[in-house]
Amino acid sequence: MSRAVDGTRRKDHRKKILKLAKGYWGRRHSNFKVAKDAVAKALSDAYKDRRDKKGVFRTLWIARINAACRAQDISYSRFIEGVSKAGIAVNRKVLADLAITDPVAFTAVVEKAKAALQA
Repeated sequence: MSRAVDGTRRKDHRKKILKLAKGYWGRRHSNFKVAKDAVAKALSDAYKDRRDKKGVFRTLWIARINAACRAQDISYSRFIEGVSKAGIAVNRKVLADLAITDPVAFTAVVEKAKAALQA
């Protein structure tokens, strides 16, 4: 009995991989052998980068808070120490958003943090 090479499972698998490779450059979007490696790498990178994104955003928030704190004559590390001593339970995402959208409220938080550092 001859070997089946044109079965639907095989075609469907190849079609799925080539569909995922749509938009890739050169043979990566049309040649299955090349596309399967490109898709595997892309999916692996996407998985890894979804986790890395959390750290990237945290870095962005810290940079924004630091810039706003420096305008208030306090460093980021001293500000965070003051916030924790004052018992203000606000995360960095919210603090960064406050610094941009509501500078008056952020100034009030900075003042409380400074007061907590003095005490």
